[in-house]
Amino acid sequence: MPSSSGGADRVTAVERRGEQTVDQRGVTAVERRGEQTAGGPDGPDRAEDIGAARELLRRARRVVALTGAGISTESGIPDFRGPEGVWTRDPSAERRATLQAYLDDPEVRRASWQTRLRTEARSLAPNAGHRALVDLERSGRLDLLVTQNVDGLHHLAGSDPRRVVEIHGNTREVVCLRCGDRQPVATVLERVRNGEADPSCLNEGCGGVLKTATISFGQSLVAADLERAEHAARRCDLLLAVGTSLAVYPAAGLLPLAVDAGAAAVVVNAQPTPFDHLAAVVLRGRIGAVLPRIVEGLGQLGAPGAGR
Repeated sequence: MPSSSGGADRVTAVERRGEQTVDQRGVTAVERRGEQTAGGPDGPDRAEDIGAARELLRRARRVVALTGAGISTESGIPDFRGPEGVWTRDPSAERRATLQAYLDDPEVRRASWQTRLRTEARSLAPNAGHRALVDLERSGRLDLLVTQNVDGLHHLAGSDPRRVVEIHGNTREVVCLRCGDRQPVATVLERVRNGEADPSCLNEGCGGVLKTATISFGQSLVAADLERAEHAARRCDLLLAVGTSLAVYPAAGLLPLAVDAGAAAVVVNAQPTPFDHLAAVVLRGRIGAVLPRIVEGLGQLGAPGAGR
């Protein structure tokens, strides 16, 4: 396993339109100034960025990927904060996404279950972006995939569940907010189809509010999941942020945490993020087109046990 103190064992960020600064651990960071993507989608700057990101991945031995809603838009799931995002078009929807609103207002719960029914009826499939991360995992470089998404598409794409942390929960299960009982979402959705607009817990003497096992605003994350993600960020040599606005904490804090610990960062997102200035490479564009290009041809790591 590479040593965190040996500069030769760490990823060196590729110099791009800026000065390189080397910290005490021998990590080369890139100081980026101004807008970080110039030229057209396939112009010389874009080709340079693609090549720089690919080189960083090629040299990496322990990668943490952080994904957000933007990776799933090409699978037909709208994001939240993009130009056509759910909350951009309807700001009140973000306010309704709080745990307190869900607990206090039966109408919010009824609308939530109807939305879940419609979502379950759709045939959603992983896209090229999800599959590219599977390829990255198979190259032996991916240590952990931390996703802010609850759609389960990383699992469907073939990512090893043992390497996936669903930091904001999932929609495969339903949890009782009183007794903590969990059950498959299909069981509860069948009750909704049969006329229960706002189903409650059926455990004897409970009757608590049921909710998909997702993390709403105002709801605590699973401590073990957050600890695992932060631990991986501190020890990685490259953090790859894909399709995330890097605006929702604590997940957004993983990128500066990794960079502070000496890792390089690559950001792939349609819109600017608050941490673009920390990234060695920033790529704009359609994730399903960009991500496969920086992952292709990585091959397997040569060092036995590297990245593990």
